[in-house]
Amino acid sequence: MGRIGAGELILILVIALVIFGPSKLPEIGQAVGKSLREFKNAAKGLQTDIEDTTSEGDKKEG
Repeated sequence: MGRIGAGELILILVIALVIFGPSKLPEIGQAVGKSLREFKNAAKGLQTDIEDTTSEGDKKEG
């Protein structure tokens, strides 16, 4: 998959505006933002768990 350019982004936004209407777009944007934030926090937590696990393994071996 390639990167999304400005033209593609505008097309997606216009289609979303037609499908959902102008009153629902802020709600959808807010929901997407919350989802991305939660995913980012979960990924950080997973990375921390992995680092903790590997450091505990190093302590047992050493």
